[in-house]
Amino acid sequence: MALSSNMRGALFMSLSMAGFTFNDSLVKLVTGDINVAQVMFLRGVVATLLIFLLARHRKALRSLRVLRDPWIGLRVIGEVGGTLTFLVGLTHIPLANASAILQALPLAVTLGAALFLGEPVGWRRWAAIIAGFVGVLIIVRPGLEGFSPFALMIVGTVIFAATRDIATKKIRADIPSLYLSTITAAAVALAGLVLIWPMGGWRPVTASDLGLISLAACLLLVGYQFIIMAMREGEISFIAPFRYTSFIWALLLGMVVFGEYPDAFMITGGVIVIGSGLYTLYRERIKSAAKPATRAAPRHSP
Repeated sequence: MALSSNMRGALFMSLSMAGFTFNDSLVKLVTGDINVAQVMFLRGVVATLLIFLLARHRKALRSLRVLRDPWIGLRVIGEVGGTLTFLVGLTHIPLANASAILQALPLAVTLGAALFLGEPVGWRRWAAIIAGFVGVLIIVRPGLEGFSPFALMIVGTVIFAATRDIATKKIRADIPSLYLSTITAAAVALAGLVLIWPMGGWRPVTASDLGLISLAACLLLVGYQFIIMAMREGEISFIAPFRYTSFIWALLLGMVVFGEYPDAFMITGGVIVIGSGLYTLYRERIKSAAKPATRAAPRHSP
């Protein structure tokens, strides 16, 4: 039986989140042997090559003059900063904790859109945003036993990623997503190359580490492609909540691969963050449904 458009979109979104989370797990395994900058560089090189070949196949490449757009520059900064802070934090805290904090990204994007793009946000969504960030504080637990300053690096990731997503909203619609992905992947690789020596220098890379990094890059591409496919299927308000399946994958992989079992703080905070995000999506759906019907009504010829 054929799946509906919404169900296909939900499946694609779930596969995308699986790709991203399995990629994170492989990176966490490798960072025990080589430094974060090396991972950024090696994974970035493989990812750039793969995305470049796909972009060329789909005729999505554009002139480098397009890069004069300052919003593309801001998007690149957000991507590089988000990648660096996430990998540094992920090296030192459980995978599920990092994933739970990352679930605040939709809330941060909503907040940024309200503050910097002038998008209207009602009191209910403001309450959800505040509740979501309270959930993040519960996970980070500043001042309490079990606090790790590296959890703050993941909070930094949320800020950088929100900056990236907001900048993406301002980029011209005629610039293909694959071209933007190629540019940002290359920028991450270059940043990793520059940071290798400040972060401890080059360490020997075993064949197994290189294989894991290459597989991580392939999974990253899987994540990018399926999220694009998801956004082109069905209603975004139906599909978007399936982003949170990444938290389930992170919990499972953390326990099975790394022996990391969630504590009460992480579970409580994660539930609050995800609940706040789901409520925000629900309010967005209500808001979209309440738009004047006259905007969608067809015009009749006299």
